Amino acid sequence: MELRAVRRDRAARTGVELFLYERAFEDCLERIALQQRRFDRALLIGCPAATWPERLKAIAAAVDVRDPGPIFARKARGTCIREDAWHPAEAAYDLVISIGTLDTVNDLRLALRLIRYTMKGNGLFIGALSGGDTLPQLRSAMRAADMCSGMAAPHVHPRIDAAALSPLLVDAGFADPVVDVDRVTVSYPSLLRLVGDLRRMAATNILSKRPRFIGRDAFDAAAELFVAAGDSGRTPEMFEILHFAAWASE
Repeated sequence: MELRAVRRDRAARTGVELFLYERAFEDCLERIALQQRRFDRALLIGCPAATWPERLKAIAAAVDVRDPGPIFARKARGTCIREDAWHPAEAAYDLVISIGTLDTVNDLRLALRLIRYTMKGNGLFIGALSGGDTLPQLRSAMRAADMCSGMAAPHVHPRIDAAALSPLLVDAGFADPVVDVDRVTVSYPSLLRLVGDLRRMAATNILSKRPRFIGRDAFDAAAELFVAAGDSGRTPEMFEILHFAAWASE
């Protein structure tokens, strides 16, 4: 099983942290409602909450679910997906919603093209993913850990910038893309608490060249820098959410 699926299964077993996922999903629902249109068949990609498909039935006659994590998929009565390595049915959906998974696919360009392939003309593609400015304090802390250990290592999955997303959507066959940025600040008492939340979001490192072990001295250096960046015992960390919407070209 690929590591991304393993991470999502771990979050499902230990109790997923939903506050950012729910924020993104609610935003999508509000934007879809503005269309004043009922859709025939929707595809939800990424479903950490088993209640989401039922909530979508207010705007779509039928809802299919796919998730990279087997447990999330099973709880939502869906199936697993690798967005850049699946065989979608052509023109099957007039609404596709993707929440919090496209930022970790190996080939985002191909994933978007496959999603376009499975959509009807004039269908709506909408969703949210983590942006490039996410977790600045964590990235700084990990640089301190690298300096302590004497070797640089990738700690955070590379994420797309807001300005790069619209051209990718157009290249995949979508029209009139809109990308908005939502920056959410959450304060943490420690680096360990932040890492705990990331684990429950299935958002920890999935890179093949990630460090398998961070020494105690290196972690202590990172934790100290993280706390020093805050005030009154708490450090603000920022999550950047890219909200996007585009139409499948006719």
